[in-house]
Amino acid sequence: MTTAVRITDELVRGAKIFSKIDNRSLTGQIEHWARIGKCAEENPDLTYGLIKDMFIGLAEFHIVFPGTILN
Repeated sequence: MTTAVRITDELVRGAKIFSKIDNRSLTGQIEHWARIGKCAEENPDLTYGLIKDMFIGLAEFHIVFPGTILN
C-alpha cells in the first residue's frame, strides 16, 4: 500500500544525496531513515552502528532463510 505524504524540500534534497551514495531510490532512502529512526526511538540505548548492524543481520538472515517470519 502506498500513501502520499508531504515532506519538506530540505528532507527530499538530503534524501536524494544519500540515495545516490547508497544506491537506493528516493523512496527507499526515506523508508530506510524511517526504519532507523523508529528503531532508535524504541531503543534509545542503542547506537546507530548497532542498529545498522542489526538491520544487516536481518537482511542476511532473510537471504539464507527466505520466507521466514520473525516475531
